Amino acid sequence: MSIIELKITLKYIETAVTRTLQVPTDIRLDRLHLTIQAAMGWTNSHLYMFEAGSATWGLPDPDFGSEDLPANKSTLAELIEDTGARMINYLYDFGDSWDHKIKIGKITDPVPGELYPRLTDIAGRCPPEDVGGAPGYEEFLEAMGDPKHPEHADLKSWYGGDFDPNIPDSDELRLEVLKLAKRWKPKGKRPN
Repeated sequence: MSIIELKITLKYIETAVTRTLQVPTDIRLDRLHLTIQAAMGWTNSHLYMFEAGSATWGLPDPDFGSEDLPANKSTLAELIEDTGARMINYLYDFGDSWDHKIKIGKITDPVPGELYPRLTDIAGRCPPEDVGGAPGYEEFLEAMGDPKHPEHADLKSWYGGDFDPNIPDSDELRLEVLKLAKRWKPKGKRPN
């Protein structure tokens, strides 16, 4: 097993939201989706799609038809090999259109004793779900930052408290990724 570093950047918003992950190269794309969800702080409440080259991967919808390749049957290594990609686009929530750039980094051997995936770097707090995409998020930040804004109290109540875009819940995000790593830990070989 090899490990690949991925730097994920949420596009089109101020106050950069980035995450750096180390994942096995053979991670299935549906599991990479769950890892990104955990690392960013999203709630996995909406559809998603990976895009590289001219191909897309996601959850094919039998009701609407789809050109997406099945994410649960494709790995990150296959995506990279098939497309030659050094950058992948990840779209989450087709309504709010949270667009993420995934930069493919170095490939290394796993560190003995470490569990993967691993969240190694965090910057910025992820926007709340269902805030209305980048434009809605700008309005949300403006209202939350001004106690005299006519929507301040309602948005604060809706969100459940104060919101600082600069301070992510780092411990919680790392814990959520660690939970996935423990759940997906390869089973050890049984002695004969």
